[in-house]
Amino acid sequence: MTDTTPGTEPRAGTFTSYSPATGEPLADHPVDGPERVGRAVAGARAAGAAWAALPAARRREHLLRWKRALAAELDTVARTVAAETGKPAGDAALEVVLTLEHLSWAARNAERVLRRRRVRTGLFTVHQRASLVHRPLGVVGVIGPWNYPLYTPMGSIGYALAAGNAVVFKPSELTPGTGTLLARLFDAAVPGHAGLLTVVTGAAATGEALARSGVDKLAFTGSPGTARKVMAVCAESLTPFLAECGGKDAVIVTADADLDTAADAIVWGAMANAGQTCAGVERVYAVREIHGALCEKVVERAGALRPGAQPDADYGPMTLPAQTAVIERHVRDAVAAGARALLGGPGSVRAPYVAPVVLTGVPEDAPAMAEETFGPTVAVNAVADVDEAVARANASRYALGAAVFCRDRRTGAAIAARLRAGAVSVNSVLGFAAVPALPFGGSGDSGFGRIHGAEGLRAFTGVQSVTVRRFAPPVELTSFGVPAATRERAVRLARALHRRR
Repeated sequence: MTDTTPGTEPRAGTFTSYSPATGEPLADHPVDGPERVGRAVAGARAAGAAWAALPAARRREHLLRWKRALAAELDTVARTVAAETGKPAGDAALEVVLTLEHLSWAARNAERVLRRRRVRTGLFTVHQRASLVHRPLGVVGVIGPWNYPLYTPMGSIGYALAAGNAVVFKPSELTPGTGTLLARLFDAAVPGHAGLLTVVTGAAATGEALARSGVDKLAFTGSPGTARKVMAVCAESLTPFLAECGGKDAVIVTADADLDTAADAIVWGAMANAGQTCAGVERVYAVREIHGALCEKVVERAGALRPGAQPDADYGPMTLPAQTAVIERHVRDAVAAGARALLGGPGSVRAPYVAPVVLTGVPEDAPAMAEETFGPTVAVNAVADVDEAVARANASRYALGAAVFCRDRRTGAAIAARLRAGAVSVNSVLGFAAVPALPFGGSGDSGFGRIHGAEGLRAFTGVQSVTVRRFAPPVELTSFGVPAATRERAVRLARALHRRR
């Protein structure tokens, strides 16, 4: 993912967002500097104290009211997402639907997941009652991406609010209208909590100001390079950092797989949203005996897709204009290194649109296999067997998502368990992203930490360990008054017990 916006420079304290499909200006937005960001964080801290003090049931009521407001304004929100990203209206509406599912789950499950939990004590602490408490962090900063400007940041925003925090959100400078609309709907649905969800707008400098503002945690989605820069700023104040940095997701297709199902899923996973999906399909490893047949089916389906701005287009333009150069370079370098273009090629780029590209025989060290392409391209390579497929899939420095297509579901699950990816689907792609109870995140250049699910709620809390002395212990060991003989007997007892157990 990329986080800069060439051609969108601040002027007199504002910047302009543009339609990636037509180049027409959409709206002007303020460039929020350190002072404005600092005020937003201070306001959030004041509002957050009252929010954290509410019973969990009351927070649930407020968040579900916000969810209903988003559902009532689904068409308006989807139009805003579509205008700023260029994606078809249907894709934008689906993004809102998935957001509603996650917000509903977070609101309804936060109390259960984060409630005080008793834990067992040990032999020498039997006189203590021990429990675990999850406490809100305070103010969570969120820096969002442009490819899914609602669904992705809400994986942090909704869960952080459900966990009892306040949020300051910086949307991408390409999609600021989506962020401001989100906050506006929140304020209308949850009156009396002004400042609890605040949006600050601007480019990289605004994001840096948020990282330096004293937030209690920063959740970031973007490129690995930008993540390293933001994390370095957070390190200065030891601000906890959660990073989701994209992927180079692999699909493994076994000899007995349903090739029609696999081809349909591969094409959708690679081409939906013009390939601008962090967990999108970019690499396919098919065992040699079915490789040719799979390629034919993938080419047939991908060749029927039409990019464009028309209502019936299958996908839209590249939201970030500079991304077209990355795609063209990856395809050109792959062909020059010996790959075959089964569909499209370097000439498929007609900015701001990119026609579908299907490659095969791409060297593993080519950029098209090693770097995130983030476009409607896919490489379908042949492998000798599943072992080779797993080895190649795991060789990437990215480890976000993956998929396995295999007739036998148990075998598919066994293959999935061998993959390094943070999330794996068997006989589908991106199935995990639609299940709110499942955590989402990766490792390596895909980042670290988890959003969604119970782990996503806990990610925005601090764990407090509490012990309460119930009665005087038979032998008090935490005192300078303990006789040496008593301490020695306790040590002998512990040694004897632990040598046997």
